Amino acid sequence: MPELPEVESARLVLERHALGRPIADVDDADTWVCRPHRPGEIRAALVGRQLTTAERRGKSMWCETSGPGPVLGIHLGMSGKVVFADADGRETDGGDYWQRGRAQGDHRFTRFALRFSDGTRLLLVDPRRLGRVRLDPPVERLGPDAGEITPAQFRVIMARGTAPVKVRLLDQEAVAGVGNLLADEALWRAKINPARPVDELSRAEVDRLHRGLRAAVAQAVGGGGVHTLSVVPARRPGLACPRCGAPMLRGKVGGRTTWWCSREQA
Repeated sequence: MPELPEVESARLVLERHALGRPIADVDDADTWVCRPHRPGEIRAALVGRQLTTAERRGKSMWCETSGPGPVLGIHLGMSGKVVFADADGRETDGGDYWQRGRAQGDHRFTRFALRFSDGTRLLLVDPRRLGRVRLDPPVERLGPDAGEITPAQFRVIMARGTAPVKVRLLDQEAVAGVGNLLADEALWRAKINPARPVDELSRAEVDRLHRGLRAAVAQAVGGGGVHTLSVVPARRPGLACPRCGAPMLRGKVGGRTTWWCSREQA
């Protein structure tokens, strides 16, 4: 599932190509991806306007529109990609979607599209149809972005309640943008067991986890995705901790598959 780094890559596609282009048409016919809007509702709100900014907090992405117009929210879901195509239909940007064996111009899985006045298009390509496009998304419910959260904000978030620390990291209203792999990486860096209740963490441990989270986000964004994180290759049976060589353990925390070092995160 896309996490913060993958969504940031999609935001950059918007920023590089989609801003300032007059919107000539909108394909919003997919009633599931565009719920709760009726077909034509997003089109009526956007045609004639321009996207003016490309914003992101955590795993949520949105664009301000001219006018002032409505905010356009785009969520990638588990398999979505934002793809920019030129006037001839050739995809010129869009992450690794076209490296999965599909030919250029294969638009079968386009669930939403903007056509600009110059003929270029912005597509939400989503084979599993789990993405979401909506007007005026409730981004105010999200917590601070995982890549920008301050030590003081992080201490407040970790001081509330008794939830396992990994569960708290995955709560998007607490910290926006942390998915399963980022959480495991941050906890591995901080040498904290993922099932530890947050109220048992010392201030030093909380601060260490904050540094681990920020470092994990920076590594994943710089490397092009969460697959580049240090502990990800060791998240398989029989493999060892990349740092100390102890066996890696697997279990469930908050219903999510979790890996941790048997020695340093005991």
